[in-house]
Amino acid sequence: MVVVNTTSHGGSNAHLVDALAAADPSVRLRAALSAGTRPDPRLTDILVDRCAVEPDFFVRDMLTWVLCRLPTGITVPRLVRELGSDTAQARSQSLHTLSKIGDRLAWPAVSALLHDEHDDVARSAWRAAVALVPPGDEAALAADLATELGRGDQHMQLSLSRALVALGDVVLPVLDAAGTSSDPRVRAHAEATTQLCHDPESGFTLAVETAKRVAVIGPDT
Repeated sequence: MVVVNTTSHGGSNAHLVDALAAADPSVRLRAALSAGTRPDPRLTDILVDRCAVEPDFFVRDMLTWVLCRLPTGITVPRLVRELGSDTAQARSQSLHTLSKIGDRLAWPAVSALLHDEHDDVARSAWRAAVALVPPGDEAALAADLATELGRGDQHMQLSLSRALVALGDVVLPVLDAAGTSSDPRVRAHAEATTQLCHDPESGFTLAVETAKRVAVIGPDT
């Protein structure tokens, strides 16, 4: 648990800080809602620190909402600094919040985590990168993301495919190149992603399993 000094925040804020660390998630959720109803930039560090350890998804989502309501000149530098944390959740949640804020000043720090060894962090980085990529850099981002094709389980691969598809037609040449890879997992993932590009409503599970069979057996068999 993160120990926070509440003495500098005065009456109501001190109570709020205590509530954010309460054992009951419903109490923490109400505290986060209260913090967002009356945004106070002085709470930025406390909110970011709480994101790093908060176990409840709904509370984390509320904390992100609160941070999005604070001045970006305060929150963005603090969140970027959090990207250097040794804690995977701290990095992942900061990436998620930065993607919601949408300030491209965070782009260099976000793009540096595209290949993070922790899957949750990498997924968050992919989504944030698509949201923050500077205009004109989409093709370069697609090429960088394509080096992750074939990574992880189906859930991980679907996350990457969705990020690539969100970049638009610039991904198609990159996927064509990946389709010639010597790694059958990469070829299958590239093929399934190409199908999603052409038909976003198609089933990724069926597409990737079909592509895997073709990659292993061979297209002419």
